[in-house]
Amino acid sequence: MAELFEIKEEAERVVLVGVQTSQNDDTEESLKELEELARTAHAQTLGTIIQSRESVHPGTYIGKGKIEEVAQMVEQLSATGIICDDELSPAQMKNLETALGCKVMDRTMLILDIFAQHAVTREGKIQVELAQLKYRQTRLIGMHDALSRLGAGIGTRGPGEKKLEMDRRLIKDRIGQLNKELADVKKNREVARSLRSKSPVPVAAIVGYTNAGKSTLLNYLTDAGVLSENMLFATLDPTTRNVKLESGEELLLTDTVGFIRKLPHHLIDAFRSTLEEAKYSDIILHVVDASSDEAEAQMYVVYETLRQLGIKDKTIITVFNKQDLVSSERVIKDLKSDMSVKISAKTGEGIPELLSVIGEVLRGNRQLVEKLFSYEDAGKLALIRKYGQLFKEEYREDGIFVQAYVPGEIFHTL
Repeated sequence: MAELFEIKEEAERVVLVGVQTSQNDDTEESLKELEELARTAHAQTLGTIIQSRESVHPGTYIGKGKIEEVAQMVEQLSATGIICDDELSPAQMKNLETALGCKVMDRTMLILDIFAQHAVTREGKIQVELAQLKYRQTRLIGMHDALSRLGAGIGTRGPGEKKLEMDRRLIKDRIGQLNKELADVKKNREVARSLRSKSPVPVAAIVGYTNAGKSTLLNYLTDAGVLSENMLFATLDPTTRNVKLESGEELLLTDTVGFIRKLPHHLIDAFRSTLEEAKYSDIILHVVDASSDEAEAQMYVVYETLRQLGIKDKTIITVFNKQDLVSSERVIKDLKSDMSVKISAKTGEGIPELLSVIGEVLRGNRQLVEKLFSYEDAGKLALIRKYGQLFKEEYREDGIFVQAYVPGEIFHTL
């Protein structure tokens, strides 16, 4: 009987390397986050090295002395490679690999790997592959000693094409194909968005730093069943679900991909259509991990990413989440938001207050209807109940007197 063997992928054992260019920068916090990213990618962090210098070394990222220190640590700890906390240029990556004799990865490569693991939908998979290929395209240095592909037999003689040129052509062709597929998916997204815009049901986009609890909040409010784990980028694919407020009004909630420090520009470009869900929403729910020491820095990253995407002039409700983990009396404020609420999406604390605040914002965007409807027009009350807030309904001899707040689109049809 043949013996079966289970083949397991060996986990990367890595040393993290960062460069601090000023005393006030957040290199230490960024490396802590890099360690969390490495854990999410199933890599084990063995050690950390930070070099303080005026600027990143253009040829090797870190200086010569630090390279020797890293090499010693890699050897002593039997590490399989290093991960640098910035995106490396092709030359930096090649020079470091030559100097250290081990695998060299950067922050962008790590984030792309995590995205590749977590993408589920067709759109997500296309976006991740596109970002990966664009990243690799700029790093095709090629082996200079790779000879031309020579073969034997008809059609295989001659110089052929160098491996580097073939790889470049294949990647270029694949990028072209993926761009076409993504354009089709984007068209479908725009059609769905257009249909939503014609509907009087308001839309709230949930944005925030990765692992702030966006998916947990969506699950609590809508029973969406979205993967929700204590790890970075647990969910990538946007999910839209319907939630009913206490007033009876309906609201569409859309979860978006989490933001992070140094989010690779390849990903911002590839996920632009997904991230732009926030651009076409009525309200933005900015979820913040209130238990994190880095809450203020994370809020800054979120607002900076929204600015890059051209998202402005939106009503922002900041949701200070994870109150069940907040132990200190530290007060966090978001001066850029219109209002804020403290909640725990895990325990449900503060959720009624959040829904009440959302209701207030929606009422602010609505018009007051005070009208007597004839009994023949009673069907219009169903519209008011579905899309607005009905707070007075009085049956009289000559009809039904109604007081309600409704969206502008419904107001005109009444």
